[in-house]
Parts: sequence; structure tokens; C-alpha cells
Amino acid sequence: MADNRIARTSEGRETTQRKTKWVPQQLLPEPTPIPGYTFRWVRTAIMGQFDPTNTSAKLREGFEPCKAEDHPELMLYNDPNSRFKGNVEIGGLMLCKIPTDVLEQRAEWFAGQSKSQVESVDNNFMRSSDPRMPLFNERKSSVSFGRGNK
Repeated sequence: MADNRIARTSEGRETTQRKTKWVPQQLLPEPTPIPGYTFRWVRTAIMGQFDPTNTSAKLREGFEPCKAEDHPELMLYNDPNSRFKGNVEIGGLMLCKIPTDVLEQRAEWFAGQSKSQVESVDNNFMRSSDPRMPLFNERKSSVSFGRGNK
């Protein structure tokens, strides 16, 4: 009777579970989400050179640097030579947060700027149109499918 027994180690879940597939890790870790805020990585240095222009521009736009103690899951990655002590910085990028409604207003403003530039180019283009040979300014695209083989 003892000869027909199966060892418990071969019946465990670990032996029947499918092996997990390896995937490459992201270069920048994702912080724990906070409701009402959106996270962005802001450039503080490029090719080893400090970039105060970009950093100060982002801070004036409403981005706030994230404190390292607020994100203990990212403390492992913190740069010891950072110019921004106490903040989360990895490879010349500093983690910042911005209220989501401010980010949406910022996106709307840039969309308006883009739309006005496109309208300006269109107006300049159509100004050179001649009734004898008009220019076409179609901004529509369509998708058509073949009718198949007959």
C-alpha cells in the first residue's frame, strides 16, 4: 500500500502552474496613483548637463515635484547625485504631479494654438487660389474597401 502513494511535492500547485513569460521592465517606474493628480517625468538634465530652463518652465506651468517619502515604492531607484534632494529623480528625469483639471486646461490651450496655426496656414494657402484654377483644400479622409473578386 505504501508503494502506490504519490509524493506530496509532485501534487503542489507550483508544479501544475504555467511558467510566467519574461517581459522587459519599463525604464521609468509608475508611481502609486493619487486621485485628481496626473504624474509626469520632467527633464532636469540632458546628456549630463543640467537643464534649468525646462525644469523652471514646467514648475511655472503647475507641475509640483514629488517628494521621495510620499512614494516609498520608488525609493529604490533614487539617484544619490541628484540636484533635487528629497525628490524622486531617475536619470535626469524628476517625477512631478499636476492636478488633472489643470492638465486638461493646458491641453485645451495647446489644441487651440494648434488649430489657429492650421487655420492661418489654410488662409494663406487659399489666398493664392485663382477662380480659373482653384486650389482644393480638403481635410477629409475616407476608407473604402474592395468589392472582392468577381
